[in-house]
Amino acid sequence: MMIRYFSRFFVLAGIGLVLVLSGCLKYSLTGASTNAKTIQVDPFFNNTELGPANLGQTFTNRVKDYYQQNSSLRVVPSNAELQIEGTIITYSTTPVAPQASTGSGVGSSPNYAAQTRLTIAMKVSYVDAAEPKNSFKDRNFSFYADFDNTQDFYSVQETLEKKIFDQILIDIFNATIANW
Repeated sequence: MMIRYFSRFFVLAGIGLVLVLSGCLKYSLTGASTNAKTIQVDPFFNNTELGPANLGQTFTNRVKDYYQQNSSLRVVPSNAELQIEGTIITYSTTPVAPQASTGSGVGSSPNYAAQTRLTIAMKVSYVDAAEPKNSFKDRNFSFYADFDNTQDFYSVQETLEKKIFDQILIDIFNATIANW
């Protein structure tokens, strides 16, 4: 009797699983949920005072690579079903993790920050020609990374930018074709 109960349960569970998986939800193992085949990535402009001159081009190339590696989309120069563009609007360093001064008088050390934060922010516009409700204009994306003040900024700059870009790319991808 117990075996019959379990076999019915597993048959019903299997049928339920097949029905759920064959439903009208579209899901890809890459996380992309779009029927589009092409994407156009227009240059990201660097509109910051402190950012490196090649920052916009570096990010544009990273966007193209990310979409090609994480979706089935083909990057094309024009007339794509999806379009993405943006402007880097913030590239700033800010002291964080303040340290108290030691002592008082002539031999004291002043207040200083133990770490500095690099923040990068951008405005992104996205057009989905097939599903306009997914489009957006000038949405802000930003992230930051901290580094110790014992390190020279220029020696860690590339690593910090990569870390920040990685997170911003995930956020943009999720907001566009992953529909998160």
